[in-house]
Amino acid sequence: MADRTAPNCHLRLEWVYGYRGHQCRNNLYYTAAKEIVYFVAGVGVVYNTREHKQKFYLGHNDDIISLALHPERVLVATGQVGKEPYICVWDSYTVQTVSILKDMHTHGIACLAFDLDGQCLVSVGLDSKNTICVWDWRQGKVLAAAPGHTDRIFDISWDLYQQSKLVSCGVKHIKFWRLCGNALTPKRGVFGKTGDLQTILCLACARDEITYSGALNGEIYVWKGSSLIRTVQGAHGSGIFSMNACEEGFATGGRDGCIRLWDLNFKPITVIDLRETDQGYKGLSVRSVCWRGDHILVGTQDSEIFEVVVHDRTKPFLIMQGHCEGELWALAVHPTKPLAMTGSDDRSVRIWSLVDHALIARCNMEEPIRCAAVSTDGIHLALGMKDGSFTVLRVRDMTEVVHIKDRKEAIHELKYSPDGAHLAVGSNDNSVDIYGVVQRYKKVGECVGSSSFITHMDWSTDSKYLQTNDGNGRRLFYRMPSGKEVTNREELKLVQWSSWTCVLGPEVNGIWPKYSDINDINSVDANFNSQVLVTADDYGLVKLFRYPCVRKGAKFKKYLGHSAHITNVRWSHDYQWVITIGGADHSVFQWKFVPERKSKETLHLAPQETLVDSHSEESDSDQSDVPEMDSEIEQETQLTYRRQVYKEDLPQLKEQCKEKHRAMAMKKRERAPASGLRLHFIHGYRGYDCRSNLFYTQTGEIVYHVAAVGVVYNRQQNTQRFYLGHNDDILCLAIHPIKDYVATGQVHLHTQFMSCMSVSAADGKRLASVGLDDSHTIVLWEWRKGEKLSSIRGSKDKIFVIKINPYMPDKLITAGVKHMKFWHRAGGGLIGKKGSMGKTETMMCAVYGWTEEMVFSGTCAGDICIWRDMFLVKTVKAHDGPVFSMHTLEKGFVTGGKDGIVALWDDTFERCLKTYAIKRAVLAPGSKGLLLEDNPSIRAISLGHGHILVGTKNGEILEVDKNGPITLLVQGHMEGEVWGLATHPHLPLCATVSDDKTLRIWDLSPSHCMLAVRKLKKGGRCCCFSPDGKALAVGLNDGSFLIVNADTLEDLVSFHHRKDIISEIRFSPVTGKYLAVASGDSFVDIYNVMSSKRVGVCKGSMNYITHLDWDKRGKLLQVNTSAKEQLFFEAPRGKKQTIPATEVDKIDWSTWTCVLGSSCEGIWPVVSEVTEVTSACLSSDRKLLSTGDDLGYVKLFKYPVKGKYAKFKRYMAHSTHVTNVRWSHDDSLLASVGGSDTCLMIWSHETEGCREARQCDSEESDIESEDDGGYDSDVTRENEIIYVIKALSTNVRPMTGVKPHLQQKEPSVDERPPVSRAPPMPEKLQTNNVGKKKRPIEDLVLELVFGYRGNDCRNNVHYLNEGADIIYHTASVGVVLNLTTACQSFYLEHSDDILCLTVNQHPKFPNVVATGQVATSPSIHVWEAMNKQTLSVLRCHHSRGVCSVSFSATGKLLLSVGLDPQHTLTIWKWQEGAKVASRAGHTQRIFVAEFRPDSDTQFVSVGIKHVRFWTLAGRALLSKKGVLSSIEDARMQTMLSVAFGANNLTFTGTISGDVCVWKEHLLVRIVAKAHTGPVFTMYTTLRDGLIVTGGKERPSKEGGALKLWDQELKRCRAFRLETGQIIDCVRSVCRGKGKILVGTRNAEIIEVGEKNAACNILVNGHMDGPIWGLGAHPTRDVFLSAAEDGTVRLWDISERKMLNKVNLGHPARAVSYSPEGDMVAIGMKNGEFIILLVTSLKIWGKKRDQRSAIQDIRFSPDSRYLAVGSSENAVDFYDLTLGPQLNRINCCRDIPSFVMQMDFSADSCYVQLSTGAYKRVVYEVPSGKQVTEQAVIDRITWATWTSVLGDEVVGIWSRNTDKADVTCACVSHSGLNIVTGDDFGMVKLFDFPCPEKFCEKYAFFFVMHGDLRIENEDSVRTGPNFV
Repeated sequence: MADRTAPNCHLRLEWVYGYRGHQCRNNLYYTAAKEIVYFVAGVGVVYNTREHKQKFYLGHNDDIISLALHPERVLVATGQVGKEPYICVWDSYTVQTVSILKDMHTHGIACLAFDLDGQCLVSVGLDSKNTICVWDWRQGKVLAAAPGHTDRIFDISWDLYQQSKLVSCGVKHIKFWRLCGNALTPKRGVFGKTGDLQTILCLACARDEITYSGALNGEIYVWKGSSLIRTVQGAHGSGIFSMNACEEGFATGGRDGCIRLWDLNFKPITVIDLRETDQGYKGLSVRSVCWRGDHILVGTQDSEIFEVVVHDRTKPFLIMQGHCEGELWALAVHPTKPLAMTGSDDRSVRIWSLVDHALIARCNMEEPIRCAAVSTDGIHLALGMKDGSFTVLRVRDMTEVVHIKDRKEAIHELKYSPDGAHLAVGSNDNSVDIYGVVQRYKKVGECVGSSSFITHMDWSTDSKYLQTNDGNGRRLFYRMPSGKEVTNREELKLVQWSSWTCVLGPEVNGIWPKYSDINDINSVDANFNSQVLVTADDYGLVKLFRYPCVRKGAKFKKYLGHSAHITNVRWSHDYQWVITIGGADHSVFQWKFVPERKSKETLHLAPQETLVDSHSEESDSDQSDVPEMDSEIEQETQLTYRRQVYKEDLPQLKEQCKEKHRAMAMKKRERAPASGLRLHFIHGYRGYDCRSNLFYTQTGEIVYHVAAVGVVYNRQQNTQRFYLGHNDDILCLAIHPIKDYVATGQVHLHTQFMSCMSVSAADGKRLASVGLDDSHTIVLWEWRKGEKLSSIRGSKDKIFVIKINPYMPDKLITAGVKHMKFWHRAGGGLIGKKGSMGKTETMMCAVYGWTEEMVFSGTCAGDICIWRDMFLVKTVKAHDGPVFSMHTLEKGFVTGGKDGIVALWDDTFERCLKTYAIKRAVLAPGSKGLLLEDNPSIRAISLGHGHILVGTKNGEILEVDKNGPITLLVQGHMEGEVWGLATHPHLPLCATVSDDKTLRIWDLSPSHCMLAVRKLKKGGRCCCFSPDGKALAVGLNDGSFLIVNADTLEDLVSFHHRKDIISEIRFSPVTGKYLAVASGDSFVDIYNVMSSKRVGVCKGSMNYITHLDWDKRGKLLQVNTSAKEQLFFEAPRGKKQTIPATEVDKIDWSTWTCVLGSSCEGIWPVVSEVTEVTSACLSSDRKLLSTGDDLGYVKLFKYPVKGKYAKFKRYMAHSTHVTNVRWSHDDSLLASVGGSDTCLMIWSHETEGCREARQCDSEESDIESEDDGGYDSDVTRENEIIYVIKALSTNVRPMTGVKPHLQQKEPSVDERPPVSRAPPMPEKLQTNNVGKKKRPIEDLVLELVFGYRGNDCRNNVHYLNEGADIIYHTASVGVVLNLTTACQSFYLEHSDDILCLTVNQHPKFPNVVATGQVATSPSIHVWEAMNKQTLSVLRCHHSRGVCSVSFSATGKLLLSVGLDPQHTLTIWKWQEGAKVASRAGHTQRIFVAEFRPDSDTQFVSVGIKHVRFWTLAGRALLSKKGVLSSIEDARMQTMLSVAFGANNLTFTGTISGDVCVWKEHLLVRIVAKAHTGPVFTMYTTLRDGLIVTGGKERPSKEGGALKLWDQELKRCRAFRLETGQIIDCVRSVCRGKGKILVGTRNAEIIEVGEKNAACNILVNGHMDGPIWGLGAHPTRDVFLSAAEDGTVRLWDISERKMLNKVNLGHPARAVSYSPEGDMVAIGMKNGEFIILLVTSLKIWGKKRDQRSAIQDIRFSPDSRYLAVGSSENAVDFYDLTLGPQLNRINCCRDIPSFVMQMDFSADSCYVQLSTGAYKRVVYEVPSGKQVTEQAVIDRITWATWTSVLGDEVVGIWSRNTDKADVTCACVSHSGLNIVTGDDFGMVKLFDFPCPEKFCEKYAFFFVMHGDLRIENEDSVRTGPNFV
């Protein structure tokens, strides 16, 4: 039988011809060693020109397209294309990987750049967003990522002169980036008028913020900051592809084939035109240039590399050439010389010398070349062309011999016959033509048999036969030279073929994978001498097979390098080399063939060898000598761990139940029971599918795991301690070398889970884990920080073990199914090498020996393999059957296998020192239990304290003494579900029965051991003791049941009446006369125990029976079924009874294990569609009902559990469904069994008295009580507010119609001639240039903001600088107000409303402020308050916004809370911008989360009905709910604020005005009614611990809304705020030196003196928006604002304060001064308007003629008329000279929509209106007639211009106003500028008039308003309109 193993010889890449110049740029550099680094296909090449040698980097698996050189010029980063592309950083000297960066980009990596000191690497992806990532490349961590641009990015560079600045450029854009925190913020380059908007192709940075960039038009654009300052015209004739900066200056290269050198100031030095040099040619295009000293490297589009020496620049050296673009298909080798000929679609044919590695001849043809052949004598070279012709050339001088065209389609294959007489030419016309060479290539024959194109041909050695392959996969034979087809196969039997290049035929069957009909192998060539075959395929793989290769699926060695399809492969004439050519990468690879005998010597020579995956996993041959698969291993490889419901899904499920609850809320819910449970003992150990999970600790205790619990067992005291942090099955466990820390891994939704792990022994800092996902991902963690260091796909097959090298924590090994791999870490990736042994066995365990290179592994066949580095040294037979576990000792090893034997070995595995067989006979007398069988399979071994610890598959843990006696310590059921559980009626015993076919009796008293065990013929699901405890009934899975003696477990009687599982079995009470047996086929049989006869059958249930209970008299049976029926039957006949629910409760039941009925309806959780309650049990005092459910919770309820969703205490320890719970006879213990976790858990019951001392360890129920301490409008409003995100903002008015910039302009009737005799046009606008020179406004600067956001934000006013300044926020501005000068300064970097603010209290970070904003992906800015420098920007995943921020005690961490549905909590290291941990906080709104002032790990979150105490552990956040149970009648209320005291005290303020005081997480007291209304804010003073609270209450003599308390909240002092409000509502407090700063709901900020209680109002604002009305005084620097809070306020600009306010009692919408400034008109929302006299603020007149809101109100310039525009499409005119009764004199008709703005003409004769239909109309005053003639309108001079419509202002509408509108405008008094406000919150400045569309803006910035609407929504006023 043919050998199906891989061949022993191998290939080594020796040379690559070519360079990738197409579609790539800037990819050619000098390294520090003066070598040249570049890439071709998927290979990084380092080329030493002096020695003419190449080194290769083979770490990529697809085309490389980008390259960057580290500033030290040794390391290289390359990026590839592909579905999951990655970046490799490698050493150009050793060509080994240093780091792998992955998991960020898709499609490919377009550009790379290192920063100045080489610490960071930036990459740009090819995805649709062109994502930019900044990496800490050594760690493999992403520091920041941002979408780069909507279009392609071509180049990116770090600014080498400014830290953390980058520049990127691409299609029609250039962007300047700043890296701050974890955010990259871009600024677009402004091209302005200096240059055209161009595609920028390359760039380089210089000092002083100068950036030089090369554009597509051949100019160089010079930028300063982000604006274009000048262009260098005509630098190149067309696109500048590459720019390289060096010490001397800059080099640029372009499409015009020129290289230009520039000095450091970009003055030209010289030009080198490569097209004019000897080697140049027309169309040469430069793609890459590198200038270093006096050498310049140039890479061209056509795959050449030139080296130019500057002083001799006319003679460039051509140092590398390759084929140009187009596919490369033709390859032929010279029959006698080491030459290879290639021909390509670039129409060139080239001859390469394989010895000199150089191109020696090249000739251009007329047509693309598709195939080539050299005649046997080496004189002629035949080339087949794409057009169907072929040409024959003389090899020596490339002259043409003949050119023949007989075919129309491409020639794909041609071959000379071995005797040199004929040439066979195969074409895509399905035929082969035979030509006579001597007859000057006359056609002598034709083969026509194929139905498809010809792909391969071979001649026989005697030249008499030809075989062909065609595209249909047929193999045909022809007789030569006639071309007759051979049909009789007999005559071919003896034919010898002179070459073998066919892909079909018996000899090459094995190259095809099994079961495949794919034709992806393009070419093969056989080496008859060494009997090897080389193949080339579409995936870029070169494979080496044995030849002949008969059976499908043979083993092979594979080599990567080509990235795309390889089109051809050939051996050189003397079989020294293999030549392969790549289609798309058009490169030629030359591989050295290393035959078998040599390959042994060269193993240690070739470094790249290790990168080549030799024994490939894909070869899937069924080796003849496959050992049988061990059943246990088979089982373990096939286990899957899936869950019906993952705990991770619960939040969504809970959301669905909220609605149900609200309906339930009215009913009173039961309280949770007072007593609780504590986990006491667990019987069980997970041995059946886990290995090596058992260890000793330092103190000699034993650590192992079962279900979701980590167990520490003390064998002296026979007690257990538990770690309960997991919430699902633990599957693996590893222990720290200093043995105090244990790591455990669990099943989890995402990765499925870890199957094995290891802690590094050297320093114990690292943890490695393997996932159970399909590719068995390996992850290396830095566990203390919770950081993932590296990850990689492990292998297709299951991995059983992972171990970290104890001496070198960067190395690890993995072993598993047919796999043994040695890994070392490289940045974010791992590099693996296969262990080299003949055929890889399945490895079950592995350990490191006592030197760093020794590794020992145990196989499934019972051998031990000994490895040095990665080479197998020898194997030793150790066990019969698999070696499951091994352990290293100081002087030897211990192993354990399936044969149940523990063996001790010496340190070299030379001899076995001792074996211990595990048998019942050798059990020591002190054993806690019984061995189930002799020689159980051993799954774990550990050593310590003179003992060997052994874990078996049967769930036993044994301790073997060195002298031989064996002690059994712990045991449990084996694999299979455990369902049956019964407790003894009067002894502390219980019985369990399981699917593992055993019945076991356990002692619950102190000995905790298994007393008896009996094997059954079938598994069982239920059992029950008789009332006297003598008999035990067991129901089996085959429908039979038996009654056994409870002491001896011997059979008393058995029955078999049913086919289905027996699901429940019960003796009747008192005498136990009857036995009820329920089966899965929905019957209950009743047997008389005495007479052993069946006496009745209960029929009538619809489904599987789940629970049974008898009443006390033994006459009535209660039955539950899986269809949720509750049925009653009378015993003993089994008659069905119907009993009303009210009566059921009166019946005295002997036991209650049912889960249905009114007395236990509260046990069903809200999500009961998914989670079934599987079991219940009532304690004998009938007070407590315990239940078990499918999520693994054990819960306690108070009985009876009436009313839905009762409260409970719940306990987590089981990992899967709890199948049964039972109380012991005296209620002191509760036993529970888990289904598939096979555990029996014993819980001790702790009654109220003894519990108080210890902290309660249960979690309280999920669902909080609905009565949460009342309702408060402010709290509800804050909870339900939906923040409008500006970027998504919509129109503030309901507009209709076509927007102005989209309207077509009607041509005016009388277009005046250019020179007109008509009088000149009047001014558009009357201007008050009172002796001023007319000067346009250049820019706007924010100077003053009025207002403070207090209505829905809290804790957002703070002192800075010892109380000299205060900081607060409003809209999207952070405001710092200096209290002495009253000057404001602003932080303007936020893009939307700020919602929260906090100040860092640590002295190391003075004046550091964090603010969070609203947005879809909001950011938190950390900034320095004094100089407004942004220190860090944190982009978060909190969707909607950030509502709370808090710094930790050291000031280094920042906690943020999101407004997303999960209310995520995130902790940041804000200086690095790194996210430390993140977790969903609560299902309902969290208002505040604050760090404890003395801690970096503990914080508290409060919100709607919850308070949670959090701890940061590594990268995880753990939380405890506040426990209320210690105080009678305490209810969970909505918590609004939090403060802290010493000794772990926490204070939370509630909605009802109480303050709760917590110690740890337990409620210890309540300060009742600290305020009469909600306590909105609390502040802890760090220096003296005093606490300030602020709430909502009416001011009175005793108290106010502000109180100062002592440290324990026992005494307080109240302050009154002199605001004159009926109710004071404090939203923010802060305490400085002797002063308290208060922010109120009414948008005031007040400073209160602690000594004298004096109040000083610092800031005022409108309380509620929107503010619509705005009117500036005609002469003075004051203005009015009118808002919907019902006030009009007068503000003084120069004094920076509010002068006055008037309460109108109704929301106001518009306000206007009269021209003299003596009257004010105010329009209201209800249609009324009021005229006030300014001096006295008395009402002069008021009128209401409209029912809807007044939109604008205006006095005419002559003060005679008042125009009132309303939403009812009307403008009313009032004549003010007629006195204050205000009768309407006229109105305007036919207004198309509501009125937005109105302007009078200067002569008061006309009024122009802008309306909601985007139409501007003009009316006469006061007649109200519409003016329609354009000529008249054009001649009007307007007194003011506030309209956003009209031809004069079309330019203010920008392109992106399709979503939002320009809402308001105002022309400056000089008449030269117009300023606008829009729905995006932007204030923009334009020239006036601006009739062109999309006009240029002068200033374009956000004035920080939430919304600058006509005026704006926030309580904010922009300073003087013009600065």
